[in-house]
Amino acid sequence: MVAQVITQDYEKFLEDLKNRVALSRYKAARTVNRELILLYHHIGQQILQKQRDQGWGSKIIQNLSKDLSKAFPEMKGFSVANLHNMRRFAELYPNSGFIQQVAGELPWYHHVVLMERLKEEEARIFYIQNAIEYGWSRAIMIHQIELGLHKRQGKAVTNFDTKLASPTSDLANQTLKDPYIFDFLSISKEAHEREIEKGLVSHIERFIMELGGGFAFVGRQYHLTVSQKDYYIDLLFYHLKLRCFVAIELKAVEFEPEHAGKMNFYLSAIDDLLKHPTDNPSIGLILCKTKDQVLAEYALRDMNKPIGLAEYRLTEALPENIKTELPTIEELEKVLSKDYSEN
Repeated sequence: MVAQVITQDYEKFLEDLKNRVALSRYKAARTVNRELILLYHHIGQQILQKQRDQGWGSKIIQNLSKDLSKAFPEMKGFSVANLHNMRRFAELYPNSGFIQQVAGELPWYHHVVLMERLKEEEARIFYIQNAIEYGWSRAIMIHQIELGLHKRQGKAVTNFDTKLASPTSDLANQTLKDPYIFDFLSISKEAHEREIEKGLVSHIERFIMELGGGFAFVGRQYHLTVSQKDYYIDLLFYHLKLRCFVAIELKAVEFEPEHAGKMNFYLSAIDDLLKHPTDNPSIGLILCKTKDQVLAEYALRDMNKPIGLAEYRLTEALPENIKTELPTIEELEKVLSKDYSEN
C-alpha cells in the first residue's frame, strides 16, 4: 500500500515537472523567436539606412549574405533572398514598437508569406493578430488568405447593434462573416439543407475553423420541445468568448423574411430552456444560398432576438465525371425524407 502511494505521488510529481519543462520550452521558444524577428528587423533597418544615406545599391545585400554566412555558418537565415525580405520587413513596419509588442509573436516565415501575398498594411495586421490569437500554422494562415477572410469578417447582416449590449454587440458582429465558404464539401451547388448539414458535421473541424475561434459544437438537429411539440435546430453551438448559444439554420434557397421569424422563435426557446442565468442572450445565424441586402435588413430590423444573416459558398466547380456520379434531386429527396423520418 505504501509503495502504491509512493508510486502515485511520484507520477504526480513527474507530471508536474513535465508540464513545467514544456511551459519553459514554450516560453523560451517564444523569446528566441521574438529576438530573431527583432534581429531581422534591425538588419533590414540598417540596410535601408545605408542605402538611403550612403547611396549603396543592391550589391550590399549580396556582400552581406556572403560575409554574414561566413561569420555565422550555423545560422541559415542570411541568404540573399532572406536579406531582401528583412529589408522589405523594415520598410513595411518602420515602428519598432509594433515589432516588439505584436509582430514578434509570429514566426518569421509567417511574415514572409504576408509580405508576399498582401499589399495592404491593414490586411497584414489582421492576419498577424488572428494568427497569434488562434495559433494558426503557416498552412492554415495561407488558406485563410486564399479564402479572403479579411474581406468577409464582420460583413454579415445583423441586428446586433440594437439587440445586444456593447461591447458584446461589437464582438458578435466581428465574429460573423459573409459569405461563409465550405470548399471542403464535395457536394453540388444544388445540395439540400440536410445534405449540407451532414457534410458540415462530418467535417466538423474544418467547419469550426471556417466559423472562427471560440465555437464549441453542441449538436446537430438539436431537439427542443415547446408546448408538447417537437422542433429541431439544424446546428447548435456555444461560443466561449460571447458566452452564449449560437443557433445556425441552413437554407439552400434565397433568404425569405419568414426564415428570420422561425429563428426568432428558436432563440426564444433556447433562452427559456437552455440558457444559464449567467449566459448572454442566444444568437441566431441564418446561412442561405443568396440574399437581398435590403430585404434582409428589413426582415431583421424588428426581430426581438439578435440574428445574423450570411450567404454560404460551396465548391465552385466540379469535374464532369464527378457530376455524372452525383445523385439526382429525386434520389436526394428520397434519402433525406427517409433520414428525417428516422430522426
